[in-house]
Amino acid sequence: MTTEEKEPQAKGPLVYRQSVWTRVTHWVWAICLFFLLLSGLQIFNAHPALYIGQQSGFEFENAVLEIGAVNTPEGPRGRTTVFGQTFDTTGVLGMSGTAEAPQFVGFPGAVTIPSFRDLATGRVVHFFFGWVLVAALFVWFLASFINGHLRRDIVPKGSDISGLPKDAVDHARLRLHHGRSYTPLQKLSYFAVFFVLFPLIILTGLTMSPGMDAAWPWLLDVFGGRQTARTIHFGVMVLLVLFFIVHIIMVLLAGPLNELRSMITGWYRTSPGTPAEAGDKP
Repeated sequence: MTTEEKEPQAKGPLVYRQSVWTRVTHWVWAICLFFLLLSGLQIFNAHPALYIGQQSGFEFENAVLEIGAVNTPEGPRGRTTVFGQTFDTTGVLGMSGTAEAPQFVGFPGAVTIPSFRDLATGRVVHFFFGWVLVAALFVWFLASFINGHLRRDIVPKGSDISGLPKDAVDHARLRLHHGRSYTPLQKLSYFAVFFVLFPLIILTGLTMSPGMDAAWPWLLDVFGGRQTARTIHFGVMVLLVLFFIVHIIMVLLAGPLNELRSMITGWYRTSPGTPAEAGDKP
């Protein structure tokens, strides 16, 4: 055996990286977004199309997305139209299920809550978890402002902007660093989620409510109408799903046990060579 094989692999210190407020709200968001996504697709299926403007078109065409089924010489087929480009999506969108029992819905029941057509229940589930999400965000913002997490780990600084190209290259090469704080790419990603995507999806959701439009009519002006708000709401949902997929991939690549320990206990194993500080564990 060589000397390197005999020596144990060096480890960085365990640092207390995530407060209890961050950990609890993180898991609340994960649960909320799961139910919001699936119940939102149930609501979308009631009218599987998106428009730009104050209203959906009847004597004019303002749709940017349409999902449905059409009759063809070969039988019914699922069809999705995006910005005028039509795609056959049979088996996934517009028409799913089996040949003996086809389902003519936008999204199949496997990805909706409830799994059958029930708009009322879908709305109840969606609104409930929507308000839980808002409450958790308020708690997180307040706690993170008080304990410095917001300033220290979320809001990008000048050094984060200048260090972004190198950090992006390191991520692309899977050279992942485990430090005391987030990397520039992580900071910018989380900043975009908390200060752009979450506010957008909440405000566009409120814009689709007639009651909120009566109380805050300026929402319709800000987002260019209820139909435009619905389209933005759907688009932000897609971006959040993409963020979640990338987030899970990075957790797996960075070491899932270490990442999960951080979000369960708060303690995070840093890379070898990280300077130890008071309160760290070996």
